Amino acid sequence: MKQNDKIICMLEERQKQDIKNLNKAVTEFQQNFQKPETRREFDLSDPQALKKDTPARLSDNDPRCTISGLQKFLGEDLNHDQRVKFQKEQSREWSLQQQRNWKNALADQKFAEDLHDKNRIDLDQKAMELQRKDIETRQAVCAATKDFNRTQAVEFAERKMLEKHQQEGDNVAEISNLLRGDLLSENPEQAASSFGRHRVITDRWKGMNQDQLMAIRYTQQQQVLEKLRLQEEERQRNAEWDRQRIQAARAQLLFERHQQRLNRELRRTLDNANAQLSQEQKSKQIYLQEEVYSNFPTGQYFTQFNTTSR
Repeated sequence: MKQNDKIICMLEERQKQDIKNLNKAVTEFQQNFQKPETRREFDLSDPQALKKDTPARLSDNDPRCTISGLQKFLGEDLNHDQRVKFQKEQSREWSLQQQRNWKNALADQKFAEDLHDKNRIDLDQKAMELQRKDIETRQAVCAATKDFNRTQAVEFAERKMLEKHQQEGDNVAEISNLLRGDLLSENPEQAASSFGRHRVITDRWKGMNQDQLMAIRYTQQQQVLEKLRLQEEERQRNAEWDRQRIQAARAQLLFERHQQRLNRELRRTLDNANAQLSQEQKSKQIYLQEEVYSNFPTGQYFTQFNTTSR
């Protein structure tokens, strides 16, 4: 939270600084590029308009001095004396300026040459001094490096010797502890867990004793016998199911045969009844044909038929 607050404060300061810089830039832009005198309508409300306004005649060469303005007449030269005086002063200033430039050039050249010689002498002296100091520094560094390396070699040899003695003592103590400890002696009590006798510490457990092995073997034998008993019960149950299934299939087969026999008897009865009905129907048709051919139609029958059709 402190880090977030610090970041938020920094962002707020940065935002304030950005706003300040933006406002400053806007103000500078307005002062530099949006001055009142640059406005299009400033000449209508300029308080210095009369002071800024040009007079009627600036000089003899003023193009506004036309003939109709009566500001300049032929033959007048109002600026002659001032022009001649200005030309003389200008010529004298040019001459003096050239003399000063020449003297300054000579002085600058002499000063540059003297400064160059002085700088070259100083640089040579500094180079010689630096070279001497460099040689002395290299010699001192080499001597210090030799002393340091000699000291480091002695300390390294002593440290290696101490480490070797300490490692040998540690190895002897470790071997003694291993020989006298529970790891190599295979003490079964070291694997006992504090959560109960039925639990062990896996990295210290050395295996089961004979009583535990006998108990496991006895339990395995009981499991084998129980499994054989269950298999025998399963086999008897499957055999009973097979017997019941065979009996059911046999009863179904007997029922189907009985049903087929009943269907055949019923079909035979129906065939006999159909044959008897067919015989009776044929006899009746023969009787009807004899009856029809024995009674021929007369003229009265046809007359009555035509009247009925109309």
